[in-house]
Amino acid sequence: MVLMSAWRKERLRGWDGPGLLARSRATFGWSCDEVRLGRPPDDPGLGYPARMPRPLSRKIPLAELHCHLGGAVTPAIMWGIAHSQGIKLPTKDYWEFRDMITVSPRRNRSFDGYLQLFHWTELIQSSPLAVERSVYEVVGGAYRKNNVTTMELRFNPMKRNRGGEQDLDHIIAAAVRGMDKASLEYPVKPGLIFCLDRAFPFELNEIIVEKAIAWHDRGVVGVDIAGPEATTFRVADYRRLFRRARQFGLGLTVHTGESGPVEEVARVVELLEPDRIGHGVKAAYDPRAMAMIRDRGIVLEICPTSNLNTRVVSGWDEFRWIFDTFRRNEVRFTINTDGPEMLKTYIRDELAQLGRLGILSVADQELAAATALAASFVPNVSDVPAPRLQPASRVAVEREEA
Repeated sequence: MVLMSAWRKERLRGWDGPGLLARSRATFGWSCDEVRLGRPPDDPGLGYPARMPRPLSRKIPLAELHCHLGGAVTPAIMWGIAHSQGIKLPTKDYWEFRDMITVSPRRNRSFDGYLQLFHWTELIQSSPLAVERSVYEVVGGAYRKNNVTTMELRFNPMKRNRGGEQDLDHIIAAAVRGMDKASLEYPVKPGLIFCLDRAFPFELNEIIVEKAIAWHDRGVVGVDIAGPEATTFRVADYRRLFRRARQFGLGLTVHTGESGPVEEVARVVELLEPDRIGHGVKAAYDPRAMAMIRDRGIVLEICPTSNLNTRVVSGWDEFRWIFDTFRRNEVRFTINTDGPEMLKTYIRDELAQLGRLGILSVADQELAAATALAASFVPNVSDVPAPRLQPASRVAVEREEA
């Protein structure tokens, strides 16, 4: 039996009270039943748009559900944080530093190569002051640049405490302060997700879950399992721990269907019973996994540019097939960045690219945006007021901040 709190069951059906229902009708043009079914209104089928679609309106609020703190802070801010803490970097040249912490066509693209980029960003963010500044900048910047009103930031607090040198609760408190500061300045609803690591021993991951439970009422909204494949990691070992996290109201998401074997997706769904799945693109190759995902109301957090960079997906043609397969099987999905600054992309860039290539119509993009709001672990996301004026373009915002 799937253990799920009543409110989350309703949210995963696309219902978040009258606020979200009204917003779905007024902003996106369809009801929460259509969000639940995964189809926009008046959609005759699953074909691709015949003409170049208009871009998604910047007045439509977005939710970013899959964003790693280590990949979300601009290189300029990371550079400043590093120098303010006196961290010895391997270069004194800013442009070399920028290249060091972002994807580059000069480097071979791979999953392991992508994870290596986090070495320096996690080191630089390993202090309370650095974490607070990072969280604040990401949440505020996402709102200004892309009208992201719901931001779920995930990170592993144990990878921010210098191997135990920094107190874990001080790191977490700093992240909460960063969220609080951004929430005072902008109409946003942020939340934190703590990442367990496949390469960590169970005992360390158990501590992370207990910290998430302890800080749940301060803005920690969920737990995740991430990191590279490890021979010591067994999905079944975390069944009890995930049930405990759910009992205390935390949302559950798991990185799977990305670099690991295809069959792991079904195993994760069966044993851990997550609310959402990080990436999950390989589920398209497993009919059983897709049926389980659909029947249990699980939502996928798809990160297109990230999956292309890591070569998890071979190209946009494969992505076309993946999205088509998910729509045919009524698998609900959201669009995310994984790490906007590290990958040099933003959530609206992801949506626009999928639109330009005819992979997702504007109605599909609006549906993905509404699905993200409904599937967020952050409570009361529908309470965020809409902007009175049309938000400025990202180019204009970046020029002002330069």
